[in-house]
Amino acid sequence: MTAPARPAPSLERAWLLRALLVLQAPRAVFAALRSEDDDAAQARQEPILALCVLAGVAGVLGTSVAARLLDDPQIDHLSVALWAFVGGALYGVAGYWIVGALLYGGARGFGSLGSYRSARHIVGFAAAPLALSLLVLWPVGLALFGSDLFRTGGSDSGAGGELFDAAQLAFAGWSAALLVVGVRAVHGWSWPRSAGTVVVAAAPIVLLVVAERL
Repeated sequence: MTAPARPAPSLERAWLLRALLVLQAPRAVFAALRSEDDDAAQARQEPILALCVLAGVAGVLGTSVAARLLDDPQIDHLSVALWAFVGGALYGVAGYWIVGALLYGGARGFGSLGSYRSARHIVGFAAAPLALSLLVLWPVGLALFGSDLFRTGGSDSGAGGELFDAAQLAFAGWSAALLVVGVRAVHGWSWPRSAGTVVVAAAPIVLLVVAERL
């Protein structure tokens, strides 16, 4: 049995570039996802994986569990870093498949004939703002608050911490907006129909996040 051929390096480079461009020109990037060509789909696997892992690490760092990790004296800074990387990678990959399934189901409910793979790839590129937050927001937070971000109380418990939390929500909102743009660009739908798809898909996730924070 022969191994599947790798896509051309130029195609892989094009999709790596689109992983960055999705933050600036999302409609053009998502429109390119309309192609169901196997070579194109394979070429975008690596950038999607990178975006999902980075977004997953940012996601686990923003949970209430992370906010009290260092309350346990047996957990040190290295343990926090390993937990964030390993847990974030698993979180990101699982989110790619689960959110992709929710988006696929929501789109089917609104009349889509698109594939599950297409829905997953929309999710992958829409995760770019969350990935960006790990690279630009979290270094600022660590510089300002240090390890207090991972323990109860401390310097992040005042207005500065609330501003940091608001910035995390802003990046999450940016990702949600890219989901709407992605659904619209791939399916050629109206804004209300695209937004409705994302709302239906996101409802279970929102409920879980609210329950986790209570």
